[in-house]
Amino acid sequence: MNYAGDISPVQCWDMLSVDQGAVLVDVRTQAEWTYVGTPVLPDGALGLGQQWQVFPQMSVDEGFVEALKARLDEAGRGTQTPLCFLCRSGVRSLAAARAMAAHGYENSYNVAGGFEGDVDGEGHRGNVNGWKADGLPWRQG
Repeated sequence: MNYAGDISPVQCWDMLSVDQGAVLVDVRTQAEWTYVGTPVLPDGALGLGQQWQVFPQMSVDEGFVEALKARLDEAGRGTQTPLCFLCRSGVRSLAAARAMAAHGYENSYNVAGGFEGDVDGEGHRGNVNGWKADGLPWRQG
């Protein structure tokens, strides 16, 4: 089963704003959540942090799908739940969206550009595309 496709951070925000069942799944590492920052979601929206890769080895967490399924079940979210997967730039989140779609979560979306987006001409993230560059709310620490 294919994932539902790529959406922009603004489209993700809009989905979370109007669909109280939708979930943002941040697949970055604990270190990224702590030191880089996290999205601030619309009132009432559910956000889950579930690492796709384990820091510092950065190996894929083989238990990712089962762990996320359990957390979604616990939150009362089934396989039809819209899931917006977010990482730094949209690569890990794409892999996570595809993995969950393969396990029956057909409304799995990849947030293209991720939280920080691509690097700019000076090698910095957060200016070209992504959650931060789109001016969506976030916090650090």
